[in-house]
Amino acid sequence: MSNWNAGYMAEIAYTYGYYEELNPLRLRLPLLAAGLALPASGTACELGFGQGVSANIHAAASATRWHGNDFNPSQAAFAQELASASGAGAQFTDESFAQFCRRDDLPDFDYICLHGIWSWVSAENRALIVAFLQRKLKVGGVAYISYNTQPGWSAMMPMRDLLAEHSRVMSAPGVGVLARVDGAIDFVDRMIATQPRYLEAYPLLADRFEKLKALDRNYVAHEYFNADWQPMAFSRLAAMLGEAKLEFAASANYTALVDMLNLTAEHQQFLAEIPDPTFRETTRAFLVNEQFRKDYWVKGARRLTPLAQASALRAVRVMLAVPRDEVVLSVHGVLGDADMDERVYAPVLDAMADHRVYTIGELEQQLQLAGSDAGLAALLQIVLILVSKGSVLAVQDEAGIAVARPQTARLNAHLLTLALERTDLHILASPLTGGGVVVSHLQQLFLWAQLQGAATPQDCVRATWPVLLRLNQLLTRDGQPLLTEEENLAELLAHAEYFATRTLPVLRALGVAD
Repeated sequence: MSNWNAGYMAEIAYTYGYYEELNPLRLRLPLLAAGLALPASGTACELGFGQGVSANIHAAASATRWHGNDFNPSQAAFAQELASASGAGAQFTDESFAQFCRRDDLPDFDYICLHGIWSWVSAENRALIVAFLQRKLKVGGVAYISYNTQPGWSAMMPMRDLLAEHSRVMSAPGVGVLARVDGAIDFVDRMIATQPRYLEAYPLLADRFEKLKALDRNYVAHEYFNADWQPMAFSRLAAMLGEAKLEFAASANYTALVDMLNLTAEHQQFLAEIPDPTFRETTRAFLVNEQFRKDYWVKGARRLTPLAQASALRAVRVMLAVPRDEVVLSVHGVLGDADMDERVYAPVLDAMADHRVYTIGELEQQLQLAGSDAGLAALLQIVLILVSKGSVLAVQDEAGIAVARPQTARLNAHLLTLALERTDLHILASPLTGGGVVVSHLQQLFLWAQLQGAATPQDCVRATWPVLLRLNQLLTRDGQPLLTEEENLAELLAHAEYFATRTLPVLRALGVAD
């Protein structure tokens, strides 16, 4: 049998998640906050796109032409199905990295992204990826790479190896991967019950393993049971990407850009004394015990003058993406949950409460007229935190929106049709944000019902209840399943009324619904 999967988990499909960090529009704020010039946005590529949900959302929601590969043919087929539905011209194949990265018919790319792939492929494939970045990423282009990192994974690595080795050695021949995963988890669970000395040295691992046990088994299989699994220190990745002339630009994790959420004053002072940026990031990982990084890297970073940086920041377009009164004034960082001062955030949220598109410069002017003394730097931090919570989203220019509208309409119509037969796709495309918006399965059914002519919440209930019955999807209240039809219909009507009055206006503002 040919080893086309190169040791990567191929017996079960990858999850159907959407990853907002892969949206090219999302890199603007971090790069501008770092004082760097922005790349062009004509071409993009995702290496190892999984089910292709993110790549298809971003292709449909922009004028950018997307390419990508994933070795798994069933996943590539699903990605191609979505691409055909949107008509955005995205090109997705089931080629290996060796095949795809050596092609000579691909365009040069403004943006190349990899979600997690770096940690789960062989050293040979990582070398192919670096060569691809060197050859195909344009000068001035940006690469996004997320990966497991040290030191946060150090204590867990031997336990991961034990799980994978149990799956390889102790499972009976012919046993499916999910059964092997369950067997390995049960083995480690029983080992922990014997109170091994390893856990005495690393007592937090028991709690971490308990959380692992509660995860979706498909995710666990892909996360822990591949032949290759390599958490990597930031400095080592920086050295490898340096061979492709890439340098670190900024974290794609917006909360990581706000030091006070993650570092004590003593930590900040300690890092400020380190002149080398790579060593500073490597040291920072120890201060926050980093496990997973999401980073932007630039080929040929260009520094903006302070005036050009301020001008570019003021031109960034944003909008409020949730009802104003549903924004919780709390944000989570490494140091824990932090309260957001209402006196600081309420004026910004109030200014955006109508869900119109505003530039940061327009918000700055409104705050000044209202008597606020918040300058551009303070407003930037406010916006970064609100974006990190999903309360505010970046918005592309009007030309991009015009191109995206028919593409997202077609893709969303297809996704709504899929909601009649499956419940694991919780995302729709927004032509304004260039990316995805979380829309629950039930809300997708309400949108589908409206496309069928449902005009009232009662109409939506009549249209969606048969679908839920067919899918065995009973509703819950306070975490408890509702068992009678009468209870389900009453709860469904409450959801439909809330959707019509609260959720639908926001989805219309985002261009997700008509």
